[in-house]
Amino acid sequence: MKTNENAAVDPKIKEAVLKAAKDGKISCPAARSIASSLGVEPRVIGNACNALKIKIYGCDLGCF
Repeated sequence: MKTNENAAVDPKIKEAVLKAAKDGKISCPAARSIASSLGVEPRVIGNACNALKIKIYGCDLGCF
């Protein structure tokens, strides 16, 4: 399951990200948790957030 900013976002990823995002933002731990639960790399969630114009905040590890 792979996505980038120019490709359509996988519906499962889109649903999970939009559900977790509050006011167009999602925390880094929440994004990493989504990645883990869906079995994808954090970068896939980061790309989906970029495509969906959702800001990731509180990222200490530089994953996104």
